[in-house]
Amino acid sequence: MRKLTTAELNRPSIEEYEQRDKLPVIVVLDNIRSHNNTGSVFRTADAFLVSEIYLCGITACPPHRDIHKTALGAEDSVKWQYFETTTEACQHLKELGYMIYAVEQTEDSIMLQDFVFEEKTALVMGNEVDGVSEEVVEMCDGAIELPQSGTKHSLNVSVCAGIVMWKAYEKMFL
Repeated sequence: MRKLTTAELNRPSIEEYEQRDKLPVIVVLDNIRSHNNTGSVFRTADAFLVSEIYLCGITACPPHRDIHKTALGAEDSVKWQYFETTTEACQHLKELGYMIYAVEQTEDSIMLQDFVFEEKTALVMGNEVDGVSEEVVEMCDGAIELPQSGTKHSLNVSVCAGIVMWKAYEKMFL
């Protein structure tokens, strides 16, 4: 066994990437504090062909060196928009016909393995300390929860986003 070289990976150019079919998923970042988490979400969104990221509230926007440090250029390939508030982003998504799901632990959350992704799905990822705001949860059509068995009841937001994006990619593209 040997590792593949970069040339063998056949990575598309940004122009080729833009022409690829995208996952009909928008990831919404609800007041993410860490630029590194934001960059990591960009990088994962690029890997799984997520159509767009909405950056809301205090979530930093590209260009920023700390976002670039973890995104490694994915901030140039993945479309994004900034919204002053997450509620404004959710209202916009509703007008576009998206079903909006908080990735959050709620009394009625659906476990990720049981969730059925539909065309036009938006996934709201919450703040590192407070999660998805209650006001935003109330605007959502439902909530998705990741099963966890350890002593902690949360994951880093970029790790959580990566797991959910992978599951959407797996269920919709593979």
